[in-house]
Amino acid sequence: MKLQALFRTKDVDRITRESEAAGGHSLKRTLTSLDLTMLGIGAVIGTGIFAAIGTATAGNADRPGAGPAIILSFVLCAIACIFSALCYAEFAAMIPISGSAYTYAYATLGEMIAWIIGWDLIIEYAVGNIAVAISWAAHFNDVLKHAFGYRLPDWLVMDYESAAKTPGVLESAPHLFGFPIVMNVAAVAIVALVTWVLVVGVKESAVFNNVMVGIKILILVLFVWVGFKYVRPEHFTPFVPNGWAGVQAGAALIFFSFIGFDAVSTAAEETRNPKRDIPIGIIGSLIICTIIYVAVAAVLIGIMPWQQLGVADPLPAALTFVHLDRTAGWVSLGAVVAMTAVLLVFQLGQPRIFFSMSRDGLLPKIFARVHPKYRTPHVTTIWTGIFVAFFALFSPLDKIVELTNIGTLFAFVLVCAGVMILRHSDPHRPRPFKTPWIPLLPVWLVIIYALPSELLHDDWGKLLEHSVVLLLAVIGTLFSVVGLYALITKRKVPEIVKTEFALAGIASCVWLMAGLPALTWWRFAGWLAIGLAIYALYGYRHSRMAERLVPMPAHLNAVTPGAVVMAGVAWWLAPHPWSLVLPIVILLGLSFYALHVTQRQTV
Repeated sequence: MKLQALFRTKDVDRITRESEAAGGHSLKRTLTSLDLTMLGIGAVIGTGIFAAIGTATAGNADRPGAGPAIILSFVLCAIACIFSALCYAEFAAMIPISGSAYTYAYATLGEMIAWIIGWDLIIEYAVGNIAVAISWAAHFNDVLKHAFGYRLPDWLVMDYESAAKTPGVLESAPHLFGFPIVMNVAAVAIVALVTWVLVVGVKESAVFNNVMVGIKILILVLFVWVGFKYVRPEHFTPFVPNGWAGVQAGAALIFFSFIGFDAVSTAAEETRNPKRDIPIGIIGSLIICTIIYVAVAAVLIGIMPWQQLGVADPLPAALTFVHLDRTAGWVSLGAVVAMTAVLLVFQLGQPRIFFSMSRDGLLPKIFARVHPKYRTPHVTTIWTGIFVAFFALFSPLDKIVELTNIGTLFAFVLVCAGVMILRHSDPHRPRPFKTPWIPLLPVWLVIIYALPSELLHDDWGKLLEHSVVLLLAVIGTLFSVVGLYALITKRKVPEIVKTEFALAGIASCVWLMAGLPALTWWRFAGWLAIGLAIYALYGYRHSRMAERLVPMPAHLNAVTPGAVVMAGVAWWLAPHPWSLVLPIVILLGLSFYALHVTQRQTV
């Protein structure tokens, strides 16, 4: 097998040229830096600050709580995200094309890696939106109860698995042929509304988002303003009740609170001045959200003992704790608005990634169609809406959210690596925005000093992940020393050395990955194996980078259905937790065989 064919890159000039020559497959540039900043805030402030902050603070039987040090966890997460955000900003300003990390990977890491990252981003945007839609339905029902004294029947806002665990729901649901009808219709309704708004136009969507962002910022400011007078200093002691392990566990969980700033880069092709506006939108939204998060966390901890915050709605619960029931109702409304904004921005991002992949030939051409009137990728927007709505109708929340974190972290790692590769391979390319260079020698030395002791107490998975972080710290130390020596001797600092922030982004993402359970890694590997099979069977043969279209061999057409069925049966019958191993092996074998056969036909 010719590996170089799998890692063929599309240089930046070609990406830009094809976009400009796309004609009917180009998007309308209408967004400003304010729109992008608000889109970023709309994507970031959502389920995390309104829900995850409580369990991250209080902890549970499986992990220690951060306690008052949740404030420190937010700061550490923000720093980790800033490294990745700067890399996104550099790429987006240099390659102002729809597609986000997928497009950046195509320019630096090769076509197969670009496909994998595009497939991976489905976890962040589409699968993540399923979880948001399910959570939205539950919060919306709570608002109806507080505001109007009415709730939708539980069988209209639940999946079957959750209903089976809740007494009385299955009995109260209508029955068809003896089977209870249980479906999350409220989640489907909000997904349908958001999909319609996005088809009508991205500028109209941005205006809609700006209104929602303004409302939820006002709600969070209201929480801080009203709750500040009830803050009790004794609630902050001890500040770090569970040590560094609690801070790390809290950071790994509340990372969900920062997911979304990268969605700004998916709208690069619809931005008036992307070289200036994209960096402003990404970095500005991240800074604003961090300030809001720290303020909300400080007031939340001050109002209510941190041990009691392990609930699904910690902000309203804290206000109820000090008998501010009416304000708690307004905060619940803010949660609904926040999640609506997240749905809007993530539903904006996913279709544009499919759009770019289709324009490159890796997906069927129908996914690159643009609406003749609204100039939006309406086909991919509608299909994404159908995908999210279908799974939101029946899926339980806990099964959906598990993959989102690792998929996003993986995308961040590849973007940071892409910046390093392109700085080395094409150092003279004009970069309207460059990730700054500040020697991080003190940080690297602290990691080298402190991390080895952690390696003695971890399981093999964490041992591997922490070993990678330690190796990156050694490389970072070398970068700092080389850069400082060049400055002292008045020599030119190598471009690769100036990518210390990108290296720090990779290290911080791997560190956060170390907090994820092994089963999440296996599920993620299974998802990537499915994506690789699709690329091998369709994308590789239809790529615009290929010299010609290679037809599917007849025997491969016959083998593929059997392999897929075999993988499905193995997954269904194999005992937990090994149920994913054999399907992954089967799909990988099918993928490499298909690539081998296709390459042999091109000779």
